[in-house]
Amino acid sequence: MADELNRRNFLKTAALAAGPALVAGRAANDKVNIGWIGVGTRGYAGLDWMHTAAPNDVQITAICDTYTGYIARAKDRMATIWGTTPKTYVDYRELLADKSIDAVFIMTPEHLHHDMAIAALRAGKNVYVEKPLAHTIEEGFDIVREWEKSKKIVQVGTQNRSSMLYKRAKELVKQGMIGDVHYVRAFWYRNSLPDDPAWRYVIPPEATPQNTDWNRFLGTAPKRPWDSHRYFQWRLYWDYSGGISTDLLVHQTDIVNFMLDKTVPRSCMASGGIYRWTDKTDDRDTPDTFSAIYEYGNNFHINYSCYFGNDHYGYGEQLCGNEGTIEVMNRQDLYFTPESYKGKAPASIAARKPIHLNGKADFNESDGAINHFRNFVQAILGKEQVIAPPRVGQQAAISGHMATLSFKNQKKILWDEAANKYHFA
Repeated sequence: MADELNRRNFLKTAALAAGPALVAGRAANDKVNIGWIGVGTRGYAGLDWMHTAAPNDVQITAICDTYTGYIARAKDRMATIWGTTPKTYVDYRELLADKSIDAVFIMTPEHLHHDMAIAALRAGKNVYVEKPLAHTIEEGFDIVREWEKSKKIVQVGTQNRSSMLYKRAKELVKQGMIGDVHYVRAFWYRNSLPDDPAWRYVIPPEATPQNTDWNRFLGTAPKRPWDSHRYFQWRLYWDYSGGISTDLLVHQTDIVNFMLDKTVPRSCMASGGIYRWTDKTDDRDTPDTFSAIYEYGNNFHINYSCYFGNDHYGYGEQLCGNEGTIEVMNRQDLYFTPESYKGKAPASIAARKPIHLNGKADFNESDGAINHFRNFVQAILGKEQVIAPPRVGQQAAISGHMATLSFKNQKKILWDEAANKYHFA
């Protein structure tokens, strides 16, 4: 078994199986025209990632944002990195009306995902949408249904599934290296100085109601007067975000699903609160301290925790199998350790050697984002299948929304898979 699992053999493993044939009507040498919706923090970084992922297969022909300062910054970056000048829009619907655009990237706050994704699919676009798929469970199912009708390519931004470290971990599980798995610990710990509260992103001093389309940002969220904190620091408010549950937790429950072939938990009980950033002037809604316990079918349990006041342990997932442990830490290091059974391990288990793989050293990747972008483009070109289609993205989102709902209601939440509905215990 050790010979079959050594690093050299793994690095030679073939890529994902090819997907459907080339999309009808597209020549083999055509580039995919992309419209980019949202060029704030992550959306702006994504312009560079796409240039690394598929510079010869795509061209970003249009960008859209509700803050003109972000549009100007993105245009400068496009000129520097891509050597092009895309069209610019404040209203995403005008971008979608451009029939030359083949695909859109939706890199906006989560409360906008639903309307944007559905409008894009109805406009005949392929769609990459950041996680979570939507702001509520019900909105997520709306997107899934629209995708099923559209027959378009859709990728949800749970990029850990495209990480070679997690693919390796999945292989090790499948090959029986850690035996049966009934328990997983997942955690994400952060810290910052008191004058740099979590998710209090810098607000551009030049931002005003005149150069920021506040109403378009609000979308279907409750109407409020202009508030630069809510606009630029939206992760802190329930109107636009699920906080830890949908920003961090969903990545980790999703990748546990991927590694262990799970889908949606049967139940969740969550607790926590605003413990670290308690200044009276801080109006955040979403907690900075959060724990969730998940129960799945077939005797499986996830213990999740997140805290923004200590980063000693970083973040990661620990698969605690009966015969060994797999840890993926900080999206950078994979460790396999066989169980010792107090020095009395059976020979077949004792023969398994510890494994350590590093993302950059072994796969030249910092996380799966660039691979995830590339996979989406290759799927549009008919060469691969997306690794995170909407049904999978919805499964990930449900676990996050269950935690939020449990926390808000201070009750255990149960999922009825047959009815695709939740209720409280």
